[in-house]
Amino acid sequence: MTGLSLSLVRGAVTSPFKRAGRPGATLPAGREVLPPGRVAPGPLAAYSRVCGFAESGPLPLTYPHVLGFPAAMRLMTAHDFPLPVLGLVHTWIEITGHRALHPTDELELTVYADGLTPHRRGTEVTMVTEARLGGELVWESRSGYLSRHTTGAATAPPPPPAAPPELPAVAEWRLPAGLGRRYGAASGDRNPIHLHPVTARLFGFPRPIAHGMWTVARCLAEAGGGAGAGESGRIHSVRADFRAPVPLPSTVTYAADGSDFQVRAGSRVHLTGSVTREG
Repeated sequence: MTGLSLSLVRGAVTSPFKRAGRPGATLPAGREVLPPGRVAPGPLAAYSRVCGFAESGPLPLTYPHVLGFPAAMRLMTAHDFPLPVLGLVHTWIEITGHRALHPTDELELTVYADGLTPHRRGTEVTMVTEARLGGELVWESRSGYLSRHTTGAATAPPPPPAAPPELPAVAEWRLPAGLGRRYGAASGDRNPIHLHPVTARLFGFPRPIAHGMWTVARCLAEAGGGAGAGESGRIHSVRADFRAPVPLPSTVTYAADGSDFQVRAGSRVHLTGSVTREG
């Protein structure tokens, strides 16, 4: 059994005993550090295929997040982590690539938790992943993960964000029922909300939902290929907000205008984001 599988088992065992939102909850101060190592070509190729990236050239901007995911899982399933890991929903991500990275680069990865924040639907934790080459910070990301629970707030929670303006449609994507299983196999993220209808229903979703990281990666693959990108040059950074789950199967529209992009189905916007480019 792999380390990631053991983490998932540990999360399944410990999650029912953790109560999200308890007063005075704190995050562990520890960090997970993965020593320098090259990227395994097989998993990278599988990831590139399922997300729509080219299978040669620089690493996809999102891929160091995948490399750091097992370390993040170990932190989030540890006994001193305050939130139950099963059912966590990815809500946003910011990624900055300070230089182009390649499969032969031997990246050292550091992962740590950096804050608990009240959310209108529960509690959100920020996880940080950093990649270094020879001690130099070359890539970093910050991600929000939501543990949904009743807030018990004395005052009404803030309203959800206003609907964003509709961007011009660029492409239509038909997402199959098994997409979550394919991405989970390629990335290692086998959260049950993405895998099967039965396991998704255990966490309040009538159908499995697409991984947020697949959705943003697919958008970057589309933008990096030039369709609707509007600029030239390498994508240097991205901010994406996952506004609504993408049920599987479904058909969605990728839309973009300049640096901004979104994924929607009809009038419902699932994801919004923006990129910056070099040059």
